[in-house]
Amino acid sequence: MVLAQYKPTRSHLLQVKRIRITAERGHRLLKLKRDALIVEFFRVLERAKQMRSNLVEKYRSAEERIAIARAVEGAIGVKSAAFALLERPTLELKTRNVMGIIVPRIEARKVRKNIQERGYGIIQTSARIDEAAEAYEELVENIIVAAEIETTMRRLIEEIEKVKRRVNALEYRVIPELKATEAWIRHRLDEMERDNFMRLKHFKRLSEARIERERAAAA
Repeated sequence: MVLAQYKPTRSHLLQVKRIRITAERGHRLLKLKRDALIVEFFRVLERAKQMRSNLVEKYRSAEERIAIARAVEGAIGVKSAAFALLERPTLELKTRNVMGIIVPRIEARKVRKNIQERGYGIIQTSARIDEAAEAYEELVENIIVAAEIETTMRRLIEEIEKVKRRVNALEYRVIPELKATEAWIRHRLDEMERDNFMRLKHFKRLSEARIERERAAAA
């Protein structure tokens, strides 16, 4: 498809050529960025798989420990220990840059606690409560890390799709149109040059014929 805004002139030819070169350079850079993003995505995906497997194990362990704690302390004893918590965990959402993409970074505070910070008395509770609390604190830490990884994966997928659309647009629409326009302008310039050459040649023959006639008349 020839771009209609360009005319068959040398200035427009140079303009189209510059735009085409810039588009091809951008296409190469975007392909490199796409490939790098895909490599980074698979790296994060591997971490996500490991984290999911780890979460299942941590959850199973925490459920087993809380079940033992309920069996030893009773449901009321476990709830009393939970309500005794002095300071709740807090989350702070920050950001970090991964290959030009802004992804979340979650900082958690007071997830893991010592016995004093949990609030319940050491004498009134058994070690089973401590074991259950430690298991769930570890589970929550892993959930926070998993949330950060999953969000990073989604951002990477979105960016990969965006870059792929740009690469395809340049590769299959913009660059071919620019090449077609450049070829059309070159073809039209060649045609005009041939026409001008033939026109000059015709004028030269007419001029030579007129000169010959004038010489013949003078003789």
